[in-house]
Amino acid sequence: MPIRDKIYFASDFHLGNSNYHAHTERELRIVRWLDMVKEDAAELYLVGDIFDFWFEYKTVVPKGYIRFLGKLAEFADLGVKLTFFKGNHDMWMFGYLTEELGADIISDELIIERGGKRFYIHHGDGLGPGDRKYKFLKKFFRSPVCQWLFERLHPNLGVGIANAWSKRSRISNGKKTDRVMHQHEWLAEYSRDVLTKEHFDYLIFGHRHMAMDVKLSDTSRYINLGEWVYTSSYAVFDGKDVKLLAFERDLELMDFTAALTVGH
Repeated sequence: MPIRDKIYFASDFHLGNSNYHAHTERELRIVRWLDMVKEDAAELYLVGDIFDFWFEYKTVVPKGYIRFLGKLAEFADLGVKLTFFKGNHDMWMFGYLTEELGADIISDELIIERGGKRFYIHHGDGLGPGDRKYKFLKKFFRSPVCQWLFERLHPNLGVGIANAWSKRSRISNGKKTDRVMHQHEWLAEYSRDVLTKEHFDYLIFGHRHMAMDVKLSDTSRYINLGEWVYTSSYAVFDGKDVKLLAFERDLELMDFTAALTVGH
């Protein structure tokens, strides 16, 4: 029996955000990655925006993602702990993935301790100062009233509206996030503020679509997991340290990040 002692983190797959060929290619790449990590994974954290849109009607979920969901079912059958975070694109995950895969669904932050290290994990949307418009929309979209109203729409109409809205996103339009110096990266700043109140060894986020590993102090690091449309980046904790890696990609990193090792 293989030793399962690794914890993997990935985010922003944005499955379903492109044409069928591009979506299928990305899904197959993700499945290849899952095949690699299932050999030693004890836990898998999917840190939001795994789907470009997701809504669970009472008897209907968005079609597709068969290869991906089937692979996650293998993880569940192997006893790998699965944790999904709600992102700004897939905030309407409710009980389906818990019922089918035994996955935990996390709405906001999650604090865990593994191997004597403390982790703060969050998708990253709606944090920090400013962006009041999005924070209002997030609160509204997550409200039971909004969810009840959307559920009244026929799935063909509801999913169609959501897909049209999704096409306006930066990643759907082929726009990479601008590279900025880390002192101006707002999730790094948010992480520094968190550390004034409580110690964490690793603060792990998605959302920003930039693979980053930023040293905040002698004992704390901010890690952004990047995304899977361009970078296919992820992180792994081996019981001692977290490494930011890339799967089947040769990437140029921002100057201030730690080295990103190309995976298998």
